[in-house]
Amino acid sequence: MELRDKRILVTGGSDGIGRHICLKLAETGARLAILGRDETRLQAVAEACTAAGAAEAVGLTCDLQDPSAIDHAAAQVLARFGGLDILINNAGIWHKAGPLDTIAPVMLQATVQTNLTGLMQMTQATLPALRDNDEAIILNVVSKSGVVAQAGQSVYTATKYGVRGFTEVLKADEENTGVRIGGLYQSGTNTGMFAKAGEDVPNHIFTEPDDLADVVVFVLSRPPKLWIHDIRIEL
Repeated sequence: MELRDKRILVTGGSDGIGRHICLKLAETGARLAILGRDETRLQAVAEACTAAGAAEAVGLTCDLQDPSAIDHAAAQVLARFGGLDILINNAGIWHKAGPLDTIAPVMLQATVQTNLTGLMQMTQATLPALRDNDEAIILNVVSKSGVVAQAGQSVYTATKYGVRGFTEVLKADEENTGVRIGGLYQSGTNTGMFAKAGEDVPNHIFTEPDDLADVVVFVLSRPPKLWIHDIRIEL
């Protein structure tokens, strides 16, 4: 599928995996709506995407923990682009690994709202517009934790198992609408996600986000008859 001029919304695009996905998509000449919480970083990514070849790149602040902010951001994107072709649900946060009773209640709530509830709400807000297109795609960047249960990740894994289930049901629900649904289940990635939660992990052994972004662009550019709906990335 030709990605040039496709209208693409990427959540969590101000850094990490999302930033690299945006930069790779920019090289295809896509039109990008980049969502995140940090306005300064968003504008820097939008400028970098424009320089890399994006037909259009706009950064919009949106906290997925705020349902009204989700609705507002989705409305802004749809109004600016006149619709939407691809939604990439990438945003996510990590809680420091440990037994359930060591995870602060506020962190539990933030993780569930950001990783699962907010993702579903953003999808709900944009789905009608996506159905208006013949080549629409929803790609959920999930994590290996949506497939494998690992000690110390109770809340994080619960959200990712939830996203996996949501992805599979959405795929069945949209089978006859033309909206293609996919899930990306990547192993550990060399980003700042763990450090933000105070977790000291050997990032250098993990998948590079730039390589992961290459996979995303490859998947999105496949023709409808060759849709890769389940992507597993192992170390």
